[in-house]
Amino acid sequence: MTDPIKYVTYYRVSTKKQGDSGLGLDAQRRDIQLFLDNYSGVPYEVLAEFVEVESGANAERKELSEAIALAKKEAAILLVAKLDRLSRKVSFVSSLMDDKGLNLKVAQMPNADKFQLHIYAALAEQERDFISKRTKAALAEAKARGQKLGGLRDKTNERNKAKRKVADDFAAKFRGILSPMVSAQMSLEAIATALNEAGHKTAQGKTFKAMTVKRLLDRLNLKE
Repeated sequence: MTDPIKYVTYYRVSTKKQGDSGLGLDAQRRDIQLFLDNYSGVPYEVLAEFVEVESGANAERKELSEAIALAKKEAAILLVAKLDRLSRKVSFVSSLMDDKGLNLKVAQMPNADKFQLHIYAALAEQERDFISKRTKAALAEAKARGQKLGGLRDKTNERNKAKRKVADDFAAKFRGILSPMVSAQMSLEAIATALNEAGHKTAQGKTFKAMTVKRLLDRLNLKE
């Protein structure tokens, strides 16, 4: 019986939010499974899966180090979805390519050898550097023309200010009603009940609940 081809898979996301939500990880797992189903010899075996929440700019990554060590120890292939999951720095990728004891495969480039992966990493780094310079040049030209930068951000800020003013104005109408209730140390639930029985509605036209009352008190800086 033929011995299975052994793999160690490595996944990386840049933020904890991505790690918690699966955002980014799902796509990487899909690409690796596509590689295993279509480009790997059979039978195959995935010895271990390593997941890292860390910036690709950081070369000192615990999970990656352990994945590399296991792959070398077991004579397995280190498998990643994309080359930039290892690193965006060509110098770091180059050091992995030079490691004679490490066998590396990239799912999205299933037939690429180490030499081709090295070239791709160098080209990708050049492209990122060019895009960065182009963006800076475009911003400088826009500034020289007197164009105001950050227009979308300014519009968003204005919309947020308008929403806050509407909320503040709505809350202000309840100050005279809420102040004596707070002074009487009524609970949030009791205040909500009193407001509902008096026929008052929230800004969304709904009945009051304890949390709705709390938000009103917070906005008015009234302590229950």
